[in-house]
Amino acid sequence: MVARRRLTHLGRRGEARMVDVSAKPTTARMALAEGRVVMRPATLTLVLAGDAKKGDVLGAARIAGILAAKRTHELIPLCHPLPVSKVEIDIKPDADKAGLLVRARVKVSGATGVEMEALTAVAVACLTIYDMVKAVERGMRIEGIRLVEKRGGKSGHFRAGA
Repeated sequence: MVARRRLTHLGRRGEARMVDVSAKPTTARMALAEGRVVMRPATLTLVLAGDAKKGDVLGAARIAGILAAKRTHELIPLCHPLPVSKVEIDIKPDADKAGLLVRARVKVSGATGVEMEALTAVAVACLTIYDMVKAVERGMRIEGIRLVEKRGGKSGHFRAGA
């Protein structure tokens, strides 16, 4: 029989609530998330050459991702503000599809995890890429945003399957 897990952000009557993490120990935590922006090869060439009219697409996306990770608690209603100690945004051409693979690694020493910060960083970096190149190609797709790995905390290590 599978144990039933309780949703921590819902009270007994189903009302939304912010989880009390004050009794949890402060530990080192890390989360890695990824997503893709799929585009035509010609659009990818333009981005990689740095020839987009709005400027440095990859640089702007990295900065946007870092800012998003630091401000996740302002965007996701029940997230705790965290003293993020590191945000690393890696953007490279995707070997499988025409487009870009965006990865965010976020670290914190805290009482709760940084999965949402890593996921938010990826989402906003991908949206920034779209925004900066949409004049060239509106049919781009943002896809596959997911948690790849997390470390630390009570639940321990998680690594997504392929």
